[in-house]
Amino acid sequence: MWLIPALSCAFFTATSAAITKLLLRRNDEYLIGWLRLVVSIPFLLVILFSHKIPHLDGVFVRTVIIMLPLEVVAYMLFLKAIKHSPLSLTLPFLALTPVFLVLTGHLILGERIGSLGLVGIVFVALGGYLLHADTLRMGIFKPLISIFKEKGSVYMIIVATIFSVTAALAKVAINHSSALFFGIAYFPLVAVVLFPIVIVRYRRGLIDLNNLKGEGRLLILLGIIFASAILTHCLSISMAKVAYVVSVKRLSMIFGVIYGWLIFKESHILSRLLGTALMVFGVILIALS
Repeated sequence: MWLIPALSCAFFTATSAAITKLLLRRNDEYLIGWLRLVVSIPFLLVILFSHKIPHLDGVFVRTVIIMLPLEVVAYMLFLKAIKHSPLSLTLPFLALTPVFLVLTGHLILGERIGSLGLVGIVFVALGGYLLHADTLRMGIFKPLISIFKEKGSVYMIIVATIFSVTAALAKVAINHSSALFFGIAYFPLVAVVLFPIVIVRYRRGLIDLNNLKGEGRLLILLGIIFASAILTHCLSISMAKVAYVVSVKRLSMIFGVIYGWLIFKESHILSRLLGTALMVFGVILIALS
């Protein structure tokens, strides 16, 4: 049963990224990032107040305090990545999170990876290489060079690195609260931390609220979709092992590549789909290990 909400989470995650990219065409990423969180809060709070709030200890509080600044940095780099580069060249690099989590999971949680996971890492690396397979005619190292020339790809690699830390810390926070409570309460806190930055950028003239005219329906849709992604994630991890859920959730990368083709008319989709599929397969192997 957990597979249905996990697949739904993958779909909602990719859909929210596509809608966000549409809104970022004319708007500041800090404003849209904050609004993305804010419009989802009413839907999340309805669920939160219908469940018993768990006892929160000092470990939970300290862990969340450490996570929040890291989350804000990763979140804004994520938005910059999908704003400035194709979805098909940015979202797939989230597959690097479980790769980096091999190290951070060992350091923070004491977890170890088996030989199957090492094979998975190879598939993730190969998939990332094939995202730029169209440049192979220019040399065998050109796809690798192209990754680091694409600003959005570099941003997303940094995001994946930070997420590997926050994912391990999130596991600590969930162990000292509950999966549902943490998933719902965490993002409103991110919105609170991000709000002063939005105010500063507005006062400096970097944000033009007039650009939001006509975007109301899209923002509401974004709030519903983003909240749905969070809720289905919480539901699925309450029903199955986190590693399994995260591996299925990474199918969002494939949905993202398809959105890039259908909505944003991105090119070289076949090679990018192949590369993304290999990365997803690698993530699954890492999860199984």
